[in-house]
Amino acid sequence: MLTAQEQLSINLKKEANKQGFDPVGIARIPGSHRIQLRNAALQRWLEAGNQADMKWMETSTRQDIKQLLDGVQSILAVGLNYYVNIKRPNESLNIARYGWGRDYHRIIKQRLKKVGQWLEKQRPKCQWRICVDSAPLLDKAWAEEAGLGWIGKNSNIINQKKGSWMMIGHLLCTEPLTADTPSKPLCGRCQECLQACPTKAITEPFVIDSNLCIAYHTIENKNETIPKNITSLMGKWIAGCDICQEVCPWNHQTIPSSKDEEIMPKEWILKLTKEQVLSWNDKTWDEMLRGSTLRRIKPWMWRRNATSIQETQ
Repeated sequence: MLTAQEQLSINLKKEANKQGFDPVGIARIPGSHRIQLRNAALQRWLEAGNQADMKWMETSTRQDIKQLLDGVQSILAVGLNYYVNIKRPNESLNIARYGWGRDYHRIIKQRLKKVGQWLEKQRPKCQWRICVDSAPLLDKAWAEEAGLGWIGKNSNIINQKKGSWMMIGHLLCTEPLTADTPSKPLCGRCQECLQACPTKAITEPFVIDSNLCIAYHTIENKNETIPKNITSLMGKWIAGCDICQEVCPWNHQTIPSSKDEEIMPKEWILKLTKEQVLSWNDKTWDEMLRGSTLRRIKPWMWRRNATSIQETQ
């Protein structure tokens, strides 16, 4: 017979499934020894300057989950499939798949809020907090700890059945829950992502140098220009980059195509041209990117990125 804790844990994951999350898993605080190793790896990554200008990566809270919620005992990790089996026209610019639909931060938060409210009804004294990747949490490490998938050599979470096209979110809570088995790394000797990255941003397995990353420069870099060593190799990527995921063998298996309406790409995203972007004014930008995670790329940055692409054609 299941204990009350085990039954609550099963039911909580079922509630997450009802919100469209799959896979889902639970980890207990403070986690296994692997969490300590991930914290140490993050510190080495920061000391090497791989975060570029992303100063928020340096906050101490990221390495101490207890600072995020007083009395936290467990964490529910959830994955949301964002793969849509649609190909872009060859003449269009490339936008990373995670930005095709509605802002995933809002999607995950709104759906996890319902899960948190359900938990609160079961355990009225329980406190909880939602974290997406904008929160100072070592999110991929905790997703791995909860059994969603392993952290691949391209730094993405990879699920054995669903690949890496997966947004992740977490629900921290003060309730003791039953932990799932942490994921085991299955990249093996594969080097596909390292070899495919045009700028060699994956400097060694599991290490991404943001200073060389196309996604960083098209989204986070706030300078007026993008370095020439990046523009000469960025191809048609105007917002983010999916190359290291596109070549991953785990994404070449038959993986489910999302039917979620909030994940579906907006029509303009699949047909965007350099000429269109260069003609955008602030009003056009506001209309096109309303409710999109790509809104963090400001109008002048879209034009800068488009100009950089134009120079390489």
